[in-house]
Amino acid sequence: MESKTKYKAIDFFCGGGGMTCGLRQAGIDVVAGVDFDDNAKETYEYNNPGSVFVHKDIKKLRSNYFEKNLGVEKNDDKLIMVGCSPCQYYSVINTTKDKSIKSKNLLMNFARFIEYYKPGFVLVENVPGIMTNKDSILPDFLKQLTKLGYGNMDYKVVDLCKYGVPQSRRRFSLIATRIEGVNVSLPQADDDVAILKDFIGVNHGFLPIEAGHKDSTDFNHTAAGLSEICLRRIKKTKADGGNRLDWANDPELQLSCFIGKDSSFKDTFGRMWWNKPAPTITTKFFSLSNGRFGHPTEDRAISIREGATLQTFPSTYVFKTKSIAATAKLIGNAVPCEYARRIGDLIINL
Repeated sequence: MESKTKYKAIDFFCGGGGMTCGLRQAGIDVVAGVDFDDNAKETYEYNNPGSVFVHKDIKKLRSNYFEKNLGVEKNDDKLIMVGCSPCQYYSVINTTKDKSIKSKNLLMNFARFIEYYKPGFVLVENVPGIMTNKDSILPDFLKQLTKLGYGNMDYKVVDLCKYGVPQSRRRFSLIATRIEGVNVSLPQADDDVAILKDFIGVNHGFLPIEAGHKDSTDFNHTAAGLSEICLRRIKKTKADGGNRLDWANDPELQLSCFIGKDSSFKDTFGRMWWNKPAPTITTKFFSLSNGRFGHPTEDRAISIREGATLQTFPSTYVFKTKSIAATAKLIGNAVPCEYARRIGDLIINL
């Protein structure tokens, strides 16, 4: 157990702290989390005491910042640097390239700190598109890693439902080391996928609630409200996996944008299945109109706490935000804690 406490990490693009939380669960001391979003600061620091939130734009952050301010040493075999950069540019659900272009080269900004500190280990998590997009910065990043001595690496696209996370969430994942004699590989997948009923529902402390329910406790089992017509739509959507086709022939409920498009966007207004993984938890998971985010049996979208649980945040993780949308953004953008824990566990047991 003593060796576990010697590992430390810096979590770049930390957001609300999913990666930090998981690494800490594995016994790793996360020295700092870096993020430009000041809305994440209070949530990050409250739930990860001792991990300093550095509110900085990585492009403007000096390479020696951690050395000067936090005593981080160069060439430390026990240092882990994590770069889970925002990925809108490579995402299949991005808005516009103009809006997301700033995220394209963030990995190379991260590489500057790898070059300066030469940590023992490097971790990266991103969307699968970073491997397939013809304009991807990934080839340049991998060349830079190899040049810096991190040719010992493993990377691939993984589906996190096979790693204890109850959602179909395909992500690019990378681990690399410069330490000679240490062979790294990503965690082994489970034989079975994680499914919804093993995480949420009455048996897991989620009492039935209605759309618009506000939970003033830190548990935050809060659900977004629904208009009268959307409430009618979800009531007509069959339990446990129903979708908008259940009311497609009702002229009062059908949306004009879906007329003649029964095979498109079928997940919109859909319900999740108890015996399957949830769909990818996005920053809009509280909204029925943004995907298959309907509760399997209750007439509402999943609650804030249910979304956090599907991202494997502990039930005690408190989101210090001012709105449902702000909380959902932190949750949807997070690296699921359980996957982070497994990677951390893998490193400390090498």
